[in-house]
Amino acid sequence: MSSDRKQTQLRLAPDILAAGKDAAAARGLDFTKYIERLIAEDTTGARAAGMAAAQHLIDNHGDFLADLEADLDTQHAPTPRNRGTAA
Repeated sequence: MSSDRKQTQLRLAPDILAAGKDAAAARGLDFTKYIERLIAEDTTGARAAGMAAAQHLIDNHGDFLADLEADLDTQHAPTPRNRGTAA
């Protein structure tokens, strides 16, 4: 069985490799597919387009998002326990 895929070798620091494998797993991808996707996004302009879209969202809705985040932080903030009561 022939394939048009080529094999290469990478040398990565252990912490970078672990982070990459964790990121791949979080996306439901194997490590090879994750690396392939990163390269494709970087070289086709897809990553730049995504970053531009994210910046547009922040520029146009940043205040709303900041308020929403603050509200969520307040709702989920730990409450101090009353002193003098049993834990």
